[in-house]
Amino acid sequence: MKLRHKVLVVDDEVHIRRLIQAALTRGDYAVVEAGNARDTLDQLRQERPDVVLLDLGLPDRDGLELVPLIKKDSDATLIIVSAREATDEKVVALDLGADDYLTKPFDTDELLARVRVALRNRVTRGGVAAAVTVGDVSIDLIERRITKAGEEVHLTPKEYAVVEQLAQHPGRVITHTQIMAHVWPSEHERHVEYLRVLVRTLRQKLETDPQRPQIITNEVGIGYRLRIPAEMSGS
Repeated sequence: MKLRHKVLVVDDEVHIRRLIQAALTRGDYAVVEAGNARDTLDQLRQERPDVVLLDLGLPDRDGLELVPLIKKDSDATLIIVSAREATDEKVVALDLGADDYLTKPFDTDELLARVRVALRNRVTRGGVAAAVTVGDVSIDLIERRITKAGEEVHLTPKEYAVVEQLAQHPGRVITHTQIMAHVWPSEHERHVEYLRVLVRTLRQKLETDPQRPQIITNEVGIGYRLRIPAEMSGS
């Protein structure tokens, strides 16, 4: 089962949000919405979207003021969707950290294309591979799809979040704290025993012998590692 990317649509006009929501739903994205700056920041923390589509004309705060706040508190790709056409407005938004700028009125197909490009750039920036293969397990970070020996493996969103964090740094130890911060946005939910349960279920799904894991290995007291092929061949 493919896990859908989540997009936060920020616009104070309901009909615009509905138009964008319909296009994104057609493109198989999960959609959350906000109509003002306060709700935007709340949704950003609670929903942890992959992409934010931000209108600049919000009723309680100028959208430009949100750009650095969004980039500071989230790793989501930020696309401005605004009626403001002035070049200097676009430059300011991009200089503040926005990843792209789409001017209203827009074509929904172009909007979907911008989102697809944004997601690809989000995965591949910083040298992170778009896909990782470990043994007979393949992890596609763009499509959010896991296969084992060619067969698709169903993961829950939290199970996938663990794999995603490890696959972005194959061969490197990722600490319990780093993984838990990625999987559980709310700090009160971060208990290492929850993580251990997730890893046990992942091993049942991905490992040939879950009792002798060769894909997700444990660094006692520290965290977990996704073993790269060279490590596996040497074991």
